[in-house]
Amino acid sequence: MAVSFTLNGKPASVDVDPGTPILWTLRDTLGMTGTKFGCGMAMCGACTVHLNGAAIRSCVTPVASAEGQRVTTIEALATDKIGRAVENAWVKHDVAQCGYCQSGQIMSATALLASNKKPSDADIDAAMAGNVCRCGTYTRIRAAIHDAARALA
Repeated sequence: MAVSFTLNGKPASVDVDPGTPILWTLRDTLGMTGTKFGCGMAMCGACTVHLNGAAIRSCVTPVASAEGQRVTTIEALATDKIGRAVENAWVKHDVAQCGYCQSGQIMSATALLASNKKPSDADIDAAMAGNVCRCGTYTRIRAAIHDAARALA
């Protein structure tokens, strides 16, 4: 069955089982490997992408959910004002260590800043809950989000 959606601002159509998770459709069918597989149970956040601007866990979301919708991946953030601000703040605060979780972390952070221009620590903690960083850079992640918010103000 063909599933059609907008991927990073461009039309996309894939002929896959509609129950296939968006993650595997992105990685295996479309070759978009920026989105990572972590746990496969929506508990680590490595697979986070945006569906119509909202952060979702693509490892458990069937591609049928994307029919007619907008899917945004880490690959598109360099062309987005909020994405660029977050990426710049990530570099400035030296957030990434191993880097595996970073695409999911950045996708969650950009979704937060798209809906909340001046998040509090509690807002950041709530939005980033479920994004696991094995290296423990949570303090730097929070600082980078605050910095990106200031850059966007």
